[in-house]
Amino acid sequence: MTPAAIFTLSVIALAILLIVKDVAPPDVMLFAALVVFIAAGVVTPEAGLAGFGNPAVATVGALFIVAAAIRSTGVLESASRAILGSGGSLGRALLRLTASSAVLSAFLANTPVVAMGVPTVTSWAKRHQVSPSRLLIPLSYASILGGICTLIGTSTNLVSHGLLQRAGMRGLGFFELSAIGVPCAILGIAYLSRVAPRLLEDRVPVRTVGEDVRRYLVELRLTDPSPLIGRTIEEAGLRHLPGLFLVRVERPTGIISPVGPDVRLLSGDLLTFAGVVESIVDLRKFDGLTPTTSDRPPDTSSWELHEAVVSPGSPLVGSSIRDAAFRGRYNAAVLAVHRHGERIEGRIGDIVLRPGDTLLIEAAQAFSRAFRDSPDFYLVSRVGDSVAPRRSRAMVAVLILMAMVVLAALDVVPIVVSAIGAAMAMVITGCLRLGEAKRSIDWSVLLTIGSALGIAVALESSGAAEILASGVAGAGANFGPLGVLAALIVGALILNALVANAAAVAIMFPVAVSAAGALGLDPRPFVIGVTIGAALSMSTPIYQTNLIVYGPGGYRFTDFTRVGVPLQIVLAIVCVALIPLVWPLTP
Repeated sequence: MTPAAIFTLSVIALAILLIVKDVAPPDVMLFAALVVFIAAGVVTPEAGLAGFGNPAVATVGALFIVAAAIRSTGVLESASRAILGSGGSLGRALLRLTASSAVLSAFLANTPVVAMGVPTVTSWAKRHQVSPSRLLIPLSYASILGGICTLIGTSTNLVSHGLLQRAGMRGLGFFELSAIGVPCAILGIAYLSRVAPRLLEDRVPVRTVGEDVRRYLVELRLTDPSPLIGRTIEEAGLRHLPGLFLVRVERPTGIISPVGPDVRLLSGDLLTFAGVVESIVDLRKFDGLTPTTSDRPPDTSSWELHEAVVSPGSPLVGSSIRDAAFRGRYNAAVLAVHRHGERIEGRIGDIVLRPGDTLLIEAAQAFSRAFRDSPDFYLVSRVGDSVAPRRSRAMVAVLILMAMVVLAALDVVPIVVSAIGAAMAMVITGCLRLGEAKRSIDWSVLLTIGSALGIAVALESSGAAEILASGVAGAGANFGPLGVLAALIVGALILNALVANAAAVAIMFPVAVSAAGALGLDPRPFVIGVTIGAALSMSTPIYQTNLIVYGPGGYRFTDFTRVGVPLQIVLAIVCVALIPLVWPLTP
């Protein structure tokens, strides 16, 4: 093993370890690793940074805009409501939900598909007295399955497409992956609609219609002037609020808990309530009760409640609400934080935010529209309301999407041209404003893709790819080429649980090509296996769509593993069996 190979593998291993330890987001760590490779001379600056000029990066960026336009015009919202309908059993609802989610995600980024589906699914669950935890993981996983059916279904496919072209091979056809993606999706949908509900628990108790499944802990300060000052809890009307419970009253003389009906309120009292989100809205009618955020502006009479899920690439991750200067950054106040099915206690300003945290925010009405496409958050929505979509442009948006798909599928123009053209058409026709288009692009994903492509070059040029390929070939040698294919798929599955799936395919691509070359076989089926394996992010919640459903479903980490790993094993077996039939292993 050469020193360059040892150095390259060591840097990549360290980057993966730091990502797993949440030291920094994947995009930052991967870019840092690329910079190290360039500084150390493993790759030249031109070769290392060439990934950012790969058509895959521009294509993914354009598809973010297209998906945002489809969402902005209300197409996804209308589709999600029509899919679940108003009746039916859980099994039938799951079948409709997972099948439609897979179909939509084959042509749109799965993040907006899942984000728009969550409110509808939660509402349906309330009406039918079903825990949302039975539906939301299947929704997320179905969107992942749909992504492996077409070239534009997920960024993983586009990265693989770009790597094939850079290596001098034919890129992926628009529907080429359908030969393996569709059978996997059909099998996965059957699993998610029949088996998954039995593996999932009612993490959040089934509540009556109209209640929200998320319970928050909210701190409010009683300030002058207020008619509540001097009154008892009973007299102030804080005793029997539906869906709310006054946990404690804190004042300089001490903490009062439990709080009796005769406790008299004083100016400056800190009141802590536990309750469901719709009930917390009722607290706004009490004059003098204000959030404890120290930098809250004086005039917030027109503010409303919003919910937002923190994304992995958000600058808020790893910082406390106070240190992140949330009020100054977003002109909003955080009232409460909900994490992984549990409410977070303690001072709001001291809570250190993590990916997947659901924030209850008080802000101006425009907050949801301003940040709904921001990479800082997923699933930004107003409580008890929604941002009015541009329904008059819905048909225009659908026609533009269809034109993009047809032009790319018939190979009339390259996929990057059709995607950018569709993004421009969405803005020109008014389906999406220019500012919204800019905000809709998840720059952390583009940074991850560009960095991962550069790391793939480092693996090849240092000889590390050949070393890894020898290890993979050795692991599957006893079972021949099929064993090697299985080992590559498993390697991609393990990597996608640790790093971004685009990085997983970029790291495994040169390994797959080298392994095929060592065996004298066609590299394409091995690349297909790696592409599928890297896209099936189902074993942990560390993936965009999984994080979106984490909080609303009240899930625990193990729920994703319990449902996802068996599905991954089944799909890996299907891939090993079917890939050689579609893409022969011999040249």
